[in-house]
Amino acid sequence: MKKAFAFFTSVLFTLQSFSQEKAPLLTGKVKISIKEGTFDCDLTLSDIPRINNYFLRINSGMNMLNFKSKSPDEFLIYWDKSLYDTTSTGESNAYYFPDNTRKGKFLPGNVQFKYVGKFPVVKDTIENYSKFDWKGNIAFNHNSVRADGRQAAWYPVLYDIELDKAYEKVRYDVEIICEDCNTLYINGSIPVKSSSSRFKSETPQELSLFCGNYNFSNVDNTFILNPDINENQIKEFSNLINSYKKFYTGKLNIPFKQAITFVQTTPTSPNNAWLFVSYPTIFNIGWGQYGLISLFDPKEQDWYRPFIAHELGHYYFGEYKAFNSELGDMMSEGFAEFLSLQLTKEVIGKSLYEAKIKEKIKELEDFKATPIGKIKSQSNYEDRELYVYYYAPIIFSAIEKEIGEKQMWKWLHTILETKATFTNYEFLVSTLKSTLQNDKQFEMIKSQYLENEKSLENAINKISKK
Repeated sequence: MKKAFAFFTSVLFTLQSFSQEKAPLLTGKVKISIKEGTFDCDLTLSDIPRINNYFLRINSGMNMLNFKSKSPDEFLIYWDKSLYDTTSTGESNAYYFPDNTRKGKFLPGNVQFKYVGKFPVVKDTIENYSKFDWKGNIAFNHNSVRADGRQAAWYPVLYDIELDKAYEKVRYDVEIICEDCNTLYINGSIPVKSSSSRFKSETPQELSLFCGNYNFSNVDNTFILNPDINENQIKEFSNLINSYKKFYTGKLNIPFKQAITFVQTTPTSPNNAWLFVSYPTIFNIGWGQYGLISLFDPKEQDWYRPFIAHELGHYYFGEYKAFNSELGDMMSEGFAEFLSLQLTKEVIGKSLYEAKIKEKIKELEDFKATPIGKIKSQSNYEDRELYVYYYAPIIFSAIEKEIGEKQMWKWLHTILETKATFTNYEFLVSTLKSTLQNDKQFEMIKSQYLENEKSLENAINKISKK
């Protein structure tokens, strides 16, 4: 990576604000059957930005009928698929429209998409189940369907190749019909007790989806869909979430803008359990002890409550600010985990915080980490889980010890508020330098923790000092 700081301002920072960019508009109708595991979609994407090099991602389980340009003239569009969508997670096909030369691409401002899909329906975990379940799965279980937006791409997700930017957040005006459902939910709207409903939002959202046969609650503006906890626990849960939000808001001076919705559902496999977030929705996927009920189980809450804090941390690192480039994944997950550690220390309990730090250090015993400043691509992480959830938070914790808590929170705020086209290493260190206003201290941190082959050893030594 380049080290000349004069390079930063001229190349990295841009007057363009993605938050002010008009998001595409998704309109149309979606018919779903949770008994049959089917989608039937007639959707139109409008207000498409002018992009020369792009993909339109749609889940590979969807069978395309046609693409149609809607304006200024209506006509069917010849399409092709790319085999080289290297930045996707693999669940989707990458479509594009060749121009007349067949060497370039063209992209109308409005495109209609018609397609259908059929997916496995898991009815039990004895004979009818899958080996794995994961975030990008369009998951039909015994009473519902779950899908995120960006990864599952059940609706068309535009991707700008040159800027490494996905447009999974869209404004929407979509009718959902599911005749074998009694409750419908789409991200950014309130759940509806009906088998059909029209959902609208002028606020761009990633369109995660949860439709099926379930009840929901709303306490103090926190929604819980398909809860596995009783009324008293629901109230306690709401208070807990509000206390976590208050902590983050006070430290970062950035409030949560929307009510948080929690979805409790089961995986399509017998052994998987995890959480994921597509704000303002947090999905908890797990059987029994891995449901929301874990928050109230003394044997489980020590791992589960920090897990919830991590997902809430993604409001800032992932939602409020999106990250890209080779370090984007590390920054999004690493800083969210660092926030969880800070909340654990100050809200849940310092002894649990210390135990979490020791656990991370132990897991890293045999890990040979490439320093952050020498990462050229995400493949350099080697072991992604160890790198983003263990190594990165340990590095950030050591930096916090060097610069102090006040400066650390200031750095996080600077990262969140600094506009940049690419959130790469130059972006990371430039925000640190502008925060510290101390060249000597900055160079020491950079050389000890960000570019040193012994960065992990240095960080552990710093953290271990009393």
